[in-house]
Amino acid sequence: MPSHKPFTSICAVFLGFSIFAFASDKKSETKPAETSKPSYELPQPATETIDLTMYQRIREEGLSRSHIMEYASGLMDGIGSRLTGSPNLKRANEWTRDQFTAMGCVNAHLEDWGEFGMGWRQLNTSVRMSAPDTAVFIAQAVPWSASSHGPVSGSAIWVDAKDEKDLDKYKGQLAGKIVFFGEMRDVKPVDKALSERLDDANLKTTAEYPIHVGEHQDYISGFFKGMQFREKAGKFFSEEHAAGIVVPSRDGSNNGGSGGTIFDDGGTGMGWFTYKREHAEPLPIVVMAIENYGRVYRLLKAHVPVVVEMDVEAEFTGDHEHGFDTIAEIPGTDPKLKDEVVMVGGHLDSWASSTGATDNGAGTVVAMEVMRILNALHVQPRRTIRVGLWTGEEEVGLGSLGYVRQHFGYAPLSTAPDQVVLPELMRKPSGPIELKPEQEKLSGYFNLDNGTGKIRGIYLQENAAIRPIFQQWMQPLADLGVSTITQRSTCCTDHEVFDGVGIPGFQFIQDGLDYESRTHHSNMDTYERLQPDDLAQAAVVEAIFVYNTAMRDQMLPRKPLPQPELDEQRKAPLKNTMPGAEAQQDKAKKPGN
Repeated sequence: MPSHKPFTSICAVFLGFSIFAFASDKKSETKPAETSKPSYELPQPATETIDLTMYQRIREEGLSRSHIMEYASGLMDGIGSRLTGSPNLKRANEWTRDQFTAMGCVNAHLEDWGEFGMGWRQLNTSVRMSAPDTAVFIAQAVPWSASSHGPVSGSAIWVDAKDEKDLDKYKGQLAGKIVFFGEMRDVKPVDKALSERLDDANLKTTAEYPIHVGEHQDYISGFFKGMQFREKAGKFFSEEHAAGIVVPSRDGSNNGGSGGTIFDDGGTGMGWFTYKREHAEPLPIVVMAIENYGRVYRLLKAHVPVVVEMDVEAEFTGDHEHGFDTIAEIPGTDPKLKDEVVMVGGHLDSWASSTGATDNGAGTVVAMEVMRILNALHVQPRRTIRVGLWTGEEEVGLGSLGYVRQHFGYAPLSTAPDQVVLPELMRKPSGPIELKPEQEKLSGYFNLDNGTGKIRGIYLQENAAIRPIFQQWMQPLADLGVSTITQRSTCCTDHEVFDGVGIPGFQFIQDGLDYESRTHHSNMDTYERLQPDDLAQAAVVEAIFVYNTAMRDQMLPRKPLPQPELDEQRKAPLKNTMPGAEAQQDKAKKPGN
């Protein structure tokens, strides 16, 4: 996710001065010098103070007495999928809050980040072919699908439309039919490993900073332009009285999107904002395994009539559901530093087709285990350690964005017509960021949201000043496989929201395993895909980073605060750089021309 990054602020320095009294009946008094500079602006020590005894205690507690898979089973098996706005996510919020209290955290509570939209859950979905043959298909409802209110049966029709003009040829042809909407893709053999770890060559490439001069391809605007067309298409199908919609599942990396794996997320529906009543899915809609979709597609292309029955049992639980983040703390003990904070977290919500184990149950239970480890060791952190489990992340960072807006700052957003149709986190800023007092008190935020793989290093988010600090922290962790630091920024999860208001926010480098090939947003994202050893390692590494941040004399150094509202102006072509063009412009301005 791209972030809206803040403007540069200059902290004023106040120097105390001495007051001398020369009267014979008074003692001279001196007021010591004071500074208003936050500690992240002061010179950083060249050598970090590292408590290797605490390193060992954290390792022993996290690796020899891990409870992470108990949290994993409670969340994934006991609660299940956690779509934002759903009853299950409410249960997960309450369960995580109560678990934090039970492990010894204080101030465990839920924070309302605002109105989200519709509550929804899938009760049952079935799709089958009844002619020219009988076959049971692998399919699930797209999130926020309308209910079919019982089985509906109709002739299948493949709609080949890439823009609104293409839809015109289907007027009067869709009544009572099941619309198959989407290209049939090639299904290639799975000739590469679906699960892969980072080797030395991968890590070396990750550590290198990529250089690209010129315009970057804007995938995001293209994606949302496509989603706007899909919303119009869904409305058209409804107005033409179609009975339902079937879309094909996309592929995963290394051809992983086959063999019954389906990817079922917001990009499969008929519009992005289908969780809002005014953009609701007008028809029952399912995503189907590519092999099943392909069979119907080929029959229709051969002009063989196909009859499909679909039954989507979906329940809506409200139109104006609010979203909540789970927050808890280990209080700081240093009188001078206890009001400062270090945060750790991940997102609690998931999509609905499975139990959201690797995305992002893994990051959630790692954050929980971090707090359990530190509580079990009765640490006395100098700064307060706070955990945040965010919701609405899958709808583009809504929960963390709401939390950061309430506590740390925000940028006014553009209200231009092409911007208001985008999620908030992707809209352009219309003015400088407005910071809140708490922004100066947060030393850093650590996030985990790349699956179940163990931690191999960390992305610096272009914060060069922090490299020597993390290098020293990581040296005692080399035997756990933690070795790589990259200057790169990485996107598309909650750390970006913190980074966007000038707070050091970090995402860890992880082994990918089968995250992109098989589990990310899929019906296969289950407890069985979690790797206990990797998760235990991740919890230990993250606990050490959090502990070190809480114990330093100074807060983590920050990047210069950018001015995102000036980005377009700064990227605009320079004027008068071509001599010939200057002459033509001057000539055009002369009288008589």
